[in-house]
Amino acid sequence: MIPTAYRRVVLVRRPPGEPTGSDFRIEQVPMPEPGLRQILVRNIYMSLDPYMRGRMRDTKSYAAPVEIGEVMTGGTVGEVVASNHPELSRWAISSRIGWGWQEYGLGPSAAARKVDPALAPISTANGVLGMPGMTAYFGLFEVGRPKPGETVVVSAASGAVGQIVGQLAKIAGCRAVGIAGGPRNVLSSRTLSALMPASTTRRATTSTRR
Repeated sequence: MIPTAYRRVVLVRRPPGEPTGSDFRIEQVPMPEPGLRQILVRNIYMSLDPYMRGRMRDTKSYAAPVEIGEVMTGGTVGEVVASNHPELSRWAISSRIGWGWQEYGLGPSAAARKVDPALAPISTANGVLGMPGMTAYFGLFEVGRPKPGETVVVSAASGAVGQIVGQLAKIAGCRAVGIAGGPRNVLSSRTLSALMPASTTRRATTSTRR
């Protein structure tokens, strides 16, 4: 049964430094009804990504900032619990960048895509089979276009995109070298992507050659 209300997290101020709980507010709002060709999705997984810090700033960027009082943006994966669209039936899994930090999302079906739970765990639609994976794949092969035997240097190699780039580069027959901040991130890069470490950055102005 669909509840009559749901919770969401909204931005209440722009963090001057590292975000804290006081920068957000949890609200309870009435459950909306999907309109023509719309779907109502119960979010099961929500993403937490570095780019969100930039979206909290009121500065010109590649994407508009989250406004004060708006739901914090982010990728979600969930199940369709109500649908007025013939191609997205009830219980179909969908993924959308932008529904954000809320228990339910309402939106046009053009902004959603089906996720095949038989292909991989649905949580991967927020990761390797979602935005980070697509960024890694097209950034490497459509922009970088490496050739077998070449060296691919991956910055932020322990990040969601970087660790996938490293794996794709090795599959393509390249020598992959990763740069990460600190011994723990280097270890993570070597474990997840089998990357050759270039350096570990202890502070913004210093690095140690490995």
